Amino acid sequence: MSAFVDAQSGGFSINLVHRDSEGSPFYNPKETPARRVGNAGRRSIGRVHRFSHMHPSDPDARLTANNGEYLVNISLGTPPFPIVAIADTGSDIIWTQCKPCTDCYKQDAPLFDPKSSSSYRTVSCSSNACNSLQSEGSSCSSDGSVCEYQVSYGDQSHTQGDVAAETLTLESKTGNPVALPKTVIGCGHDNAGTFSPKGSGIVGLGGGPASLVSQLGSSIGGKFSYCMVPYAAAKPTSTMNFGTNAVVSGNGVLSTPLISDPSQPTFYFLQLEAVSVGSKKIAFQGSSIGGSGNIIIDSGTTLTLVPTDFFSQLSDAVETQVTGGTKTSDPEGFFSLCYVPDSSLKLPPVTAHFKGADVVLTSDNIFIQVNDKVVCLAFYANDQLSIYGNVAQQNFLIGYDLPKQTLSFKPTDCTNT
Repeated sequence: MSAFVDAQSGGFSINLVHRDSEGSPFYNPKETPARRVGNAGRRSIGRVHRFSHMHPSDPDARLTANNGEYLVNISLGTPPFPIVAIADTGSDIIWTQCKPCTDCYKQDAPLFDPKSSSSYRTVSCSSNACNSLQSEGSSCSSDGSVCEYQVSYGDQSHTQGDVAAETLTLESKTGNPVALPKTVIGCGHDNAGTFSPKGSGIVGLGGGPASLVSQLGSSIGGKFSYCMVPYAAAKPTSTMNFGTNAVVSGNGVLSTPLISDPSQPTFYFLQLEAVSVGSKKIAFQGSSIGGSGNIIIDSGTTLTLVPTDFFSQLSDAVETQVTGGTKTSDPEGFFSLCYVPDSSLKLPPVTAHFKGADVVLTSDNIFIQVNDKVVCLAFYANDQLSIYGNVAQQNFLIGYDLPKQTLSFKPTDCTNT
């Protein structure tokens, strides 16, 4: 499986749009800000539920069904057919619903029609592409001629269809489209479950062989990065970089080992040793999966999810050390520690101590703005799986160097990237 970047450029950058921003098909103008944030929190819990139901002998559950937080504009085929897809570091396969649909969920946008593309080719069962997708649930059609995929989810949703090689085009920030010929995708003809009609595709960015990152491979030097703007920023567009554009360097860069687990190749694990609130340092145990890794870093989960005991210690430490301000309740009843964000509110310094990297968090990483009158702690108790969510990553340039197995943090004003 391979897709190629223009060798002359060596790298490119694309826009990521938050699903709750006005430019997103998921945007609901009738929702209050508090409801949007509450829904994002609930999606975090739903996401970890799907993740935690994965098992090494059940790799078909790896894809997450339509609950990532960031969207990317792509096109499939020749001529290019536009799709608004979820960009997801917690899944691998690139897929969309395709005509003809024997049993498909309702989708607001038109469906991709392979017959309308001159570059669409199904993949044979004997191909390297099909063999490499065995861990993703590939099989052969009844006549043995076409490679097929089937992915199931913890919530009983599923997608199945043909594995194909197709031209995938990304809209780069320079305005020049980046065409990636012979990208291996899933063309779904039977899809059902909890999928939203607003979504029309998923671009997997995980560590498995079917992901876009893995397919780009050496053409991007195994490097990608992103810089996510704060949740309440006036500019809702974030940036994702590939190849030479993804190098994280200069003053303030901190790096920690990126830990892979062969039984869970999709996920990017880190080792979080402790979190400090002011002078109080709280040791972190986290999840037992991931080998020496104890927490997954994920762009598609809003909140940072931690074990109940750790959350209690963290919440107590924050509450004890906050000065000024007025404690209040979350209008949606989802978050447990909230304040009125007036000028008197002073938050304690918080540092995430990853192995080899002490990452100092800002107030935007620690608290999420529910509305103009309420901010709440952006951590949540969960004993199934620990995830370092995207609020904690906002206003950091986060760089993945897969050959070196490192992840880098650089404090950055992401609204200027």
